[in-house]
Amino acid sequence: MRRARVAWQGAVHEVFDDAGRPCLLDGRHPDPEELVWLPPLAPTPVPRTIFALGLNYASHASELAFKPPDQPLVFLKGINSLIGHRAESRRPAGVEYMHYECELAVVIGRTARAVPRQAALEVVAGYTIANDYAIRDYLENYYRPNFRVKSRDTCTPIGPWLVDRDDIADPMSLALSTRVNGHLTQSGNTCDMIFDVPYLIEYLSAFMTLSPGDLILTGTPDGLADVRGGDEVVCAIDGLGELVNHIAEDPVGLSAEQAGQKVKE
Repeated sequence: MRRARVAWQGAVHEVFDDAGRPCLLDGRHPDPEELVWLPPLAPTPVPRTIFALGLNYASHASELAFKPPDQPLVFLKGINSLIGHRAESRRPAGVEYMHYECELAVVIGRTARAVPRQAALEVVAGYTIANDYAIRDYLENYYRPNFRVKSRDTCTPIGPWLVDRDDIADPMSLALSTRVNGHLTQSGNTCDMIFDVPYLIEYLSAFMTLSPGDLILTGTPDGLADVRGGDEVVCAIDGLGELVNHIAEDPVGLSAEQAGQKVKE
């Protein structure tokens, strides 16, 4: 089943996908244009931890002129960064390069500790799409993206649907793509991950407890491009649908150059 959360007529509702139409649990079909899509994390709790992977596709590492890692490059993100389908992401004033990152997002379904690889998918509730934007102007280094890059308000659209684990036969064989204003700019497949989903769950749960609602953003392949105000960015993954997002220029705040000068001072 595909499930989502939306705001409609002054309340938050859970909806499911009824042959391509959002349907309320009581059977009503609201006008899709009246819906405000929210991160699709119900009925699991709000995420306690958001894990993200850096350079988890060799093609992306090569694109950035970095050596592919020999162990997972994991960093954490703030929940404030999450927004829903069809929402706007803000491009900071004065930056030179902001790019999308289409990623398979794994939602943990139950408390898990020391999970062996062969049982890893049993702790998964489902999958969704994430677009984990990065502002390259602010990047400190390749293995530790700083908070200005990866925990910015509005810069991680997620959704539209949370697709049940059992509806995805093999999460490691899903084509993914990004289109900017209708033009294909990114194309890849989850089979090309350096560290696959079972490995990541085994790796993380070996030293910490995973909780229901935790998210694992699994990285992006090559094919990045700068996006600017007014652009429409559509990330698609087989079986999960399409996540639509728009870029809005932020007229408020320091330019990248000014921000860098402040740090030096």
